[in-house]
Amino acid sequence: MSLRAAVLGHPISHSKSPALHLAAYGRLGVGISYTAIDVTEQLLPTLMRQIRDQPGWRGLSVTMPLKTAMLGQVDEVRGVAGILGVVNTVSFEDHDGGRKIVGSNTDVAGIVNALRHAGTGPAPAAVILGGGGTAASAIAALKELGTGHVQVFVRDTSRTGEVRSAAASLGMDLDIRRLADAVHPTAAADVVISTLPPRAADGLAAEIAELKTATPGVLLDVAYDPWPSLVASVWQAGGGTVVPGLEMLLYQAVEQVRLFTRRGDDVNAAVIDVMCASVGLPRRAL
Repeated sequence: MSLRAAVLGHPISHSKSPALHLAAYGRLGVGISYTAIDVTEQLLPTLMRQIRDQPGWRGLSVTMPLKTAMLGQVDEVRGVAGILGVVNTVSFEDHDGGRKIVGSNTDVAGIVNALRHAGTGPAPAAVILGGGGTAASAIAALKELGTGHVQVFVRDTSRTGEVRSAAASLGMDLDIRRLADAVHPTAAADVVISTLPPRAADGLAAEIAELKTATPGVLLDVAYDPWPSLVASVWQAGGGTVVPGLEMLLYQAVEQVRLFTRRGDDVNAAVIDVMCASVGLPRRAL
């Protein structure tokens, strides 16, 4: 029986997930195919009904705009995914009674490991740009790093339900403000996590550049196409450390590969190195 996995989202043609996963499966010698499937929120239930009845499925990577919609398509939600209401990973488990479809969240681990790899210390003073599902994952990641208070800057303060719910569930203090007020707090933060779409932070980047001040912290910009983003370029010019979204994508994919192959301990530094090479990231050892 051929084994299958895929990344779901809309749009999806830009995704680097196939390169990451296929590199890992090749190194591990596991025969899992991995494709990109363009699917909208409206079509997701139909697709999931089809997949449920097809043998060989091991897992799904879930990207925008499906991370919340996927909650209603799985049999069980595990770990921090249940706290956040955000699923970016679906795994298929075979039991005597049939197949169980499990939703989980590896974005949190992706953010934590990307920031740690960049040298982020404990309990950083943090700013999050954006208020959607990835921002909710960022709150959980910062909680794991020891942060108790986060400033969140959003374009529309009326659309912050996901981050407010995540913070309440995790016992985090939030200060939610308009993106227009972000320039000084952002420039001064130890860690900035931008979850904004490509180019949505360009205006803020221009404001930071006009300050002509140092930006000594770490910026993780989850948008990785086009790269470098304007905010990443400005941040680096200010002396700060820039973490591209590909780093987060890499580390969340590592956790997915462990789930999909069911060979967790085998996904070691050698596997991670070939994953890095597949998307042009520097090799490293965890």
